[in-house]
Amino acid sequence: MKTRYAEVIAYLTKDGSEIRELMHPGTADNGSQSLAEAVVQPGQKTFLHRHRVTEELYHVTRGEGRMTMGSETFDIAAGDTVRIPPDTPHCVENTGDALLRILCCCCPAYSHEDTELLGQPGSSFGNMKAL
Repeated sequence: MKTRYAEVIAYLTKDGSEIRELMHPGTADNGSQSLAEAVVQPGQKTFLHRHRVTEELYHVTRGEGRMTMGSETFDIAAGDTVRIPPDTPHCVENTGDALLRILCCCCPAYSHEDTELLGQPGSSFGNMKAL
């Protein structure tokens, strides 16, 4: 079981982030979890959303931003890892000048059907380009 980053096609998720599914049961025979890289452009913010069933781990590999999780808002930067329990509203904003890159581990695997949008995007969201 192996994927190559350069061969994984990026797409926009319901929350507005650019995603590369590095490993997902829908494309590989890897069980019940998924691993993806999310990219948020400088000045952009994802939609506030939640997953009813899925637990997520976000690990920031590059950049800096602000995470909203439930009623909390806190800064995140390269090296930080955040656990997002199921049914927890969350979004992330890139507050830096460079790309914000986050590895996202989901269990069970990410699905659009388990993603409920709760709010409107940040004012600069409209600059996101479809892939």
